[in-house]
Amino acid sequence: MIESERAAAALNEQRVAQARAVEQHELALRRWRESLSGVQEERARNQVRESQLQMQIEHLTERLERRYHVDVRGFASDSAVFEKVLRAQLKKRDDPDATPRADVDLAKVSDEQLAKLVDELSQQLENMGPVNLEAVQEYDELEERYKFLEAQNTDLTNSRRELLDVIARINATTKQMFAETFAQVRANFREMFAELFGGGRADLSLMDEADPLNCGIEISAKPPGKQLQTISLLSGGERSMVAVALLFAIYMVRPSPFCVLDEIDAPLDETNINRFLSILQRFVGQSQFVIITHNKRTIAKADILYGVTMEERGVSKLVTMRLTAPAPIESRTSSTEPITQRQFALAENGHSARESVAAR
Repeated sequence: MIESERAAAALNEQRVAQARAVEQHELALRRWRESLSGVQEERARNQVRESQLQMQIEHLTERLERRYHVDVRGFASDSAVFEKVLRAQLKKRDDPDATPRADVDLAKVSDEQLAKLVDELSQQLENMGPVNLEAVQEYDELEERYKFLEAQNTDLTNSRRELLDVIARINATTKQMFAETFAQVRANFREMFAELFGGGRADLSLMDEADPLNCGIEISAKPPGKQLQTISLLSGGERSMVAVALLFAIYMVRPSPFCVLDEIDAPLDETNINRFLSILQRFVGQSQFVIITHNKRTIAKADILYGVTMEERGVSKLVTMRLTAPAPIESRTSSTEPITQRQFALAENGHSARESVAAR
């Protein structure tokens, strides 16, 4: 029993010793791993730094090639040529008329002087610019294009001057014609206004006499018993009468073959309707009037009526009514029916489409 305990104690001591050895090895392994990680980080930083330096080298190389036109990769320095050129440039800088000699001490030349000399030579090269071997051909092409464009510009300038002259003549003629027509329309408007309103006075005036072709026209009216005012302050019927007066004033200057009047007599009373129809009757001989109306007096003055009827419920039909002239007195004795002032003849729209559309 005692021997077993001793053997167990010995094994235990060995286990403890081996455990301590394992801990020491693990500690050493950890230190090596930390050292390896640091080395790897340093290696990565060096690689980044190497890439940066390589990029700087490439940039400087391209800059030297672009500025000095020298291939740095294949460049080989020539001390003799460098010293000769340096002496010549220094001597020329100090005395431009002197002949270059070899008595210039290059050891006394500082880096600042060299840098300044390099900058001056670089500036001279930049001022000279690149040599273009195709300059003569390009000059000929540009000269030919310049002559072509100059000819085109001359043509455009002449055309512009001619157009401006034509526009000026047209404007002058238009102003003259407009002034004459406006004076006639103005006089006719005063006459028609007094006739339609049974008195009063009205006038047309230009809002800007200096520019008659682009300015507006102001209409002032004074119906009987009212103050002189603009057309916007009149009633609806009065405005319609003023519009009729202006329309027929223009017709008196230049009639039109056709005229369409849409509900122009709607706001008129009985007295104004009679005046409107009397004025209308004066122009039916030179123009055909198409009047859209619901007034019975206006309809009674028409030669042809066009409308819509509904003989059957829900079925609309276009109908034309021709109002013929009254029959002679001799022919009335043969008829037992009472003779009215006008006889009506109904015809369908398709049958009367060949007739002239005229409302008198």
